[in-house]
Amino acid sequence: MSAATPRPSAVPTLADIQAPVREGLERVTEELRRIIAADFSLITEVNEHLLRMRGKMFRPTLTLLSSQVADRPSPRAPTLAAVIELMHVATLVHDDAVDHSTLRRGMPTINALFSHQVSVIMGDYLYSKALGTLVKNGDMEPLRILTDVSTQMTIGEMRQLQQFDRLAFSEDDYHALNRAKTASLLSGACEIGAISGAERYRAELKRYGELLGMAFQVADDLLDYTADAAVTGKPTGLDLRERKVTLPLIAALRDMSAGARARVDALFVQETPDDASIAEVVAIVAESGGIEYARRRGEAFADEADAVLQALPETAARAALSDAITYVMERRW
Repeated sequence: MSAATPRPSAVPTLADIQAPVREGLERVTEELRRIIAADFSLITEVNEHLLRMRGKMFRPTLTLLSSQVADRPSPRAPTLAAVIELMHVATLVHDDAVDHSTLRRGMPTINALFSHQVSVIMGDYLYSKALGTLVKNGDMEPLRILTDVSTQMTIGEMRQLQQFDRLAFSEDDYHALNRAKTASLLSGACEIGAISGAERYRAELKRYGELLGMAFQVADDLLDYTADAAVTGKPTGLDLRERKVTLPLIAALRDMSAGARARVDALFVQETPDDASIAEVVAIVAESGGIEYARRRGEAFADEADAVLQALPETAARAALSDAITYVMERRW
């Protein structure tokens, strides 16, 4: 299928992937605190909560690794990586507000701990601080990339909200949504990394980030059908509980029996689907081959991403980017 080097059988840890950029990530954390600091008590309190729940710094890791693939990273890379993370956190804050989510990564969301209004306003604050940092530093090309990314993510969210017949959501619709909502930011993270140290490989890293993002979202949607809430930090079956249609269900709908389809239809007309209905539909999706199909599609995106990396120099950063593909496909968080 591709000329990519086979990915390792052992699943690399995030610490393995971050090893080449560990020092840079420490600077990213310092930059995050500096950028979002404000002389206002409520913002300070919310910021401290956000920093505790910010996650694993995967996107800034991609930015830093991309900046090092030619072994000539720019000293501005950590600041750009911090901006990428702020954009990501802002989208999560807004997503939680839109979805009225109360839990993320096992911790209360901003709208649960403070209020829905604070959540919306803080998302705006993070966006403005991120983009304002780029303006202040004169980083016009990263600014252009991230404003385009922000537009794509916003339009993707609006398209998702406009779905009237959710079960008519096609596989093409699904991939277009993922390209806008997830892959655009990973692609931007890698492209901006290239600008700050590996300009020659900008196109390849942009494409790698897009494909990695597509694989990432498929893998994430699979976890909702296969993982335990204690592992993922969010309730298993949350997508079905919120009546969201993702690839496992889309694929299963093509092959399931009329009786099984009737049970799926019944769940989607429930205002608040119960645990038994969700468990039944999860079983139907598995029996109809939806989970296996989604795994194959995710692996196809992963293989394409690995193939793109073959044009890059054989550096520790490139090896870590390759490991990131395996990590994305095999993670349990």
